[in-house]
Amino acid sequence: MIFLLLGVLALVVGGCVCVVWAERGGPRWVRVVAALTRGAGELVSSAQKSGRKSGWGSRGDDGDD
Repeated sequence: MIFLLLGVLALVVGGCVCVVWAERGGPRWVRVVAALTRGAGELVSSAQKSGRKSGWGSRGDDGDD
């Protein structure tokens, strides 16, 4: 399990590096990876926003202790 998480972390860090490199005019493959990284970020962001509207991820606290 830890190796899977380390792999995901490596992909995320690599994608962020490609985004920064593409902004500075990197090669074509870097721009493609950067576009994929941005697209994945948008998907995650929209999933979180729609999840909040439907109650996904809410703690359910109503203030009563």
